Amino acid sequence: MTATCERIGGRRVLFVMAVEAEYGPHLRARFSPLLTGVGPVEAALVTGMALQDLARRGDLPDLVVSLGSAGSRACPLGEIYQISSVSWRDMDASRLGFTKGVTPLTDHPVDLPLVTPLPLPLARLSTGANVVGGEEYGAIDADMVDMETFAVARACSRFDVPLMGLRGVSDGPGELDHIDSWTALLGLLDERLAAAVDLLPDALGSIASAA
Repeated sequence: MTATCERIGGRRVLFVMAVEAEYGPHLRARFSPLLTGVGPVEAALVTGMALQDLARRGDLPDLVVSLGSAGSRACPLGEIYQISSVSWRDMDASRLGFTKGVTPLTDHPVDLPLVTPLPLPLARLSTGANVVGGEEYGAIDADMVDMETFAVARACSRFDVPLMGLRGVSDGPGELDHIDSWTALLGLLDERLAAAVDLLPDALGSIASAA
């Protein structure tokens, strides 16, 4: 799928999502996203290739927006949050003396800060390759969990493009034991994420005017 930037508030914006299931009618009326597939490997691969292609065309975005669903036991179901930082819960080379969450021989903090231009509540996000449920939340140092944002952030950092994250809480309380447990609230999140996207023109227009 060819990546296409939207023009919002005087800025080129690339929207990135994981799968069609999260891309409902309200979001479809607003933008065409880059769909990466599920998990950090797919997200890094597809986002990196898309940014490389945009760079060759001289059309790198001024901002990437990663959005979709997330799990949480700290944030209420159905609510939308702007991501203040994202970490990678899978990476653990601590036996070699590296800080847990930091990729060996690279230069990134445990928590990668994201840009937060919107007047929305903030949350810290943890990315990993596993679907989190039950007591597993207790071992994760973050407010929310997903499977793509950290990978998108690393791809963006290679091209020096800022990243914003928007996530709606689809699951968390109780046990996540079937795909229906994830999809039940996606229609509501589609509507509420679209309302958050509607805040971008004013926020980015103010940034562009101040630049």
